Amino acid sequence: MIHLNNYGWNDKLSQLKQESTYNALTHGRISIVHRTCYEVVSENGLFQCELTGNMMYGKSDFELPCTGDWVLFQPFDEHKGIIVDMLPRERTLYRKKNGTVADKQTIASYVDKAFIVQSLDDNFNVRRAERFMVQMQEEHINPVLVFNKADLRFDKQKVEEQIRHIARQIPVFFTSIHQSQTILQLRESISAGETVVFVGSSGVGKSSLVNALCEKSVLLTSDISLSTGKGRHTSTRREMVLMDGSGVLIDTPGVREFGLAIDDPDSLAEVLEISDYAASCHFKDCKHINEPGCAVLEAVSSGVLDRKVYESYLKLRREAWHFSTSEHEKRKRDKSFSKLVDEVKKRKANR
Repeated sequence: MIHLNNYGWNDKLSQLKQESTYNALTHGRISIVHRTCYEVVSENGLFQCELTGNMMYGKSDFELPCTGDWVLFQPFDEHKGIIVDMLPRERTLYRKKNGTVADKQTIASYVDKAFIVQSLDDNFNVRRAERFMVQMQEEHINPVLVFNKADLRFDKQKVEEQIRHIARQIPVFFTSIHQSQTILQLRESISAGETVVFVGSSGVGKSSLVNALCEKSVLLTSDISLSTGKGRHTSTRREMVLMDGSGVLIDTPGVREFGLAIDDPDSLAEVLEISDYAASCHFKDCKHINEPGCAVLEAVSSGVLDRKVYESYLKLRREAWHFSTSEHEKRKRDKSFSKLVDEVKKRKANR
C-alpha cells in the first residue's frame, strides 16, 4: 500500500474531495502525462488512466490535468482507470505558450518549491533566473536558485555580485553531483511531503541532480557531448519521483524561452526590489520611465540600483502587461460568446 501523505495528500485535499460529486471514487496524483494517457499514483499502486470525453473536450489545454494534479478516477481491469474529476489547483507553475499572445501552458501543480537550475558554464544567465523567480512568486511558489556543475572552474565572486539582488530574497545553492556535501545541503532543504519542481535550460543537469538527491538512478541522463562539453538534453516529459523519507521531485524538459504568464505586472517591482525606491517617487502612479521626481531613476543614476536590473524590470513589465491585457480581452470575448450561445439556446427553447 502506498501512503499518499508522502506525495502531499493532506486534510485540505481530503475536504476538497468530499466537496466533489465523485467523492466515493479513488483519488491519486498524476506522476507522468503521456499525451492522452496519465500515470496516476494511488494508495493501491500506479494506474494508467484516460480522461472522460467531458473532461477531454470540455476543457482548454491548460485546464487539462498536468503532472502534480490530484484527480478522482474509476478503476477498471488491472491498474487501469478513467479520470472523471480533478481537484481545484493550487500553486501551479505556468508559462506563456510559445507562439501565442495570451495562452498559458501548465508545467506542474501543487508545487511548494521550484529549483531554478543553471550550470556554471555558458548557461549562467541572471535575467533568465529573474523570469522564473517572478512567475513562481506570482503563484506563491518558493523559488530557489541552484547553480549546478560547481566542480567547473568559475569566478564565484563575479557570480555572487551579479545575483546579489536575488540572493537577498531567495536561497542560493552551488551544487555538483561530484561533491556529495553540496547534494546533502540541497537534500536537507527539502521537507517530507514537499513538492519541488526542477526548471531550467537543457543540459544543466536537472535529471542528474534528481538522481543524486534520490541516491539512485530514477531518471535517464545523457553523457557529456564531446563536441560542446555540455550535457545533452534527456528529459522529454514532466516526471514525478519520490525521495526516500522526504519530498516529491518533478523533473521537467529544458526550455529555451520562458514567457511570463502573470496577471499583475505591478508585482514585478517587489520581486526585483524596485518597490523599495518606488515608495519615494513624487507621483503615486509613477511608471519609472521619465517622470520628474522618480526615486527609481535617481537610484539608477546614482548607481544604488543596478541599471541592468532596472532594464530587466522594464522589459518584464512590458511583457507582463501585454499578457495580462491580452488575457483580459480574451476573457471578455469568451464571456460575450458564452452569453450569445445562451441567448440562442433560450430562443430555440421558446419556439
